[in-house]
Amino acid sequence: MKSEHKSAYTAAGNMNIKNASILVIDDDTDVLTAVRLLLKTEVKEVVTEKNPENIRQHITRHHFDLILLDMNYNSSINTGNEGIYWLRKIKEITKEPAVIMITAYGDIDLAVRSLKEGAADFMIKPWHNEKLITTISEALKKKEQNKATASIKAKATIGSSPIIGESEAMKDIFVKIEKIAPTDANVLILGENGTGKDLIASAIHQQSLRAGKPLIKVDAGALTESLFESELFGHKKGAFTDAREDRIGRFEAADGGTLFLDEIGNISLQQQAKLLSVLQNRQVIRLGTNEPIPVDIRLICATNLPITELANEQRFRKDLVYRINTVEMILPPLRKRKDDIPLLAQHYMQVYAEKYIKPKLELDKKAIDKLMSHPFQGNVRELQYTIERAVIMAEGEFIKPEDLIFSPIEQAKEDTGEEQDFSLSTVEKNTILRVIEKHNGNITKAAKELGLTRTALYRRLTKYDI
Repeated sequence: MKSEHKSAYTAAGNMNIKNASILVIDDDTDVLTAVRLLLKTEVKEVVTEKNPENIRQHITRHHFDLILLDMNYNSSINTGNEGIYWLRKIKEITKEPAVIMITAYGDIDLAVRSLKEGAADFMIKPWHNEKLITTISEALKKKEQNKATASIKAKATIGSSPIIGESEAMKDIFVKIEKIAPTDANVLILGENGTGKDLIASAIHQQSLRAGKPLIKVDAGALTESLFESELFGHKKGAFTDAREDRIGRFEAADGGTLFLDEIGNISLQQQAKLLSVLQNRQVIRLGTNEPIPVDIRLICATNLPITELANEQRFRKDLVYRINTVEMILPPLRKRKDDIPLLAQHYMQVYAEKYIKPKLELDKKAIDKLMSHPFQGNVRELQYTIERAVIMAEGEFIKPEDLIFSPIEQAKEDTGEEQDFSLSTVEKNTILRVIEKHNGNITKAAKELGLTRTALYRRLTKYDI
């Protein structure tokens, strides 16, 4: 019998089944005994359980690589569908272990349904021992392969910051990254604040042919008119008052690699014209010189503006939109991919549990329910900070619902009962009004504080009918 098991294990692949911990759930004690005797010399650990009601207790206290789950039990509840019911319960708690369903001949239709619900495979009673070992080994091998490709299909790791998601919306994003990363196509990433646009940019760069070259990130919206050219294109010593030495710009620094311009929607029309010229000519001219310097960059841009705002020619040059938008990616807000909330919460809990030396911390089921019911206007960033606070405040080994305190800023938005208007034009208009009021109508002082020329401020006053 052992020689048969060995050949089955070898044929199944290179997954070391001997390191696996397996949980077997079946109400037939004879089946449990047979499986335990069969597997005890083949795997690291076998745990058997007769009552499926104890599943949660087992998988929350212990890590299992694989679960063998019977389709039918003595309970009259969910009769004929017990296996599906308990499979769903397992998947709600953890997606880590592979699950193989154990079924009788008459349950084949249910077994096929279980595959659609996330089961790795199913075994028919009675089975051949060799077949059972092979099926377990193949399921474990597939689980490891899925982990190996998770950077695209479920989890892309960028340095210490991961993009985590198993929702359909995020799977679409990962597929898009896989397709566009190896190209040199310019990419425009759209999405609300806190959705992870910078992580997507990093993932595209790291999976591109330019991965060995620099990724240079620039917050374009933070650059004033006076700094824009110097920061992006560089300057020569003496080009302006504070230019004490020659300095290369971000375009030159990114040569051969990727330039990521965040908040591209916040730059002025004048800045857009200068940027368009560089992108068309593929060369920069440092301030204080007339010498063109060729640059080879892959451009990724991001903005929290909706595409309709970028289509407004009074706000954004259409020819620049076409130039930066070879491929468009729209990141969904967290409220539209709620299935990812438990995964993200678990990730951040582990990060901060390690940081604050609380290694045994776990998320209470009711705490997860509370997270799932929250709209998260601040997206993943709000969730991250919520979990960090909860880890700090938690006592004992569980994060409880009362440990979850949501952002008062985001709560204030929700309490209004209205959708806030955060379009760039509205924000800009309100800012201008506040600054002019602050300086009692003095346009010169207001323009200076806003980082604008008087002429530029007058244009905006006309534009917004102020």
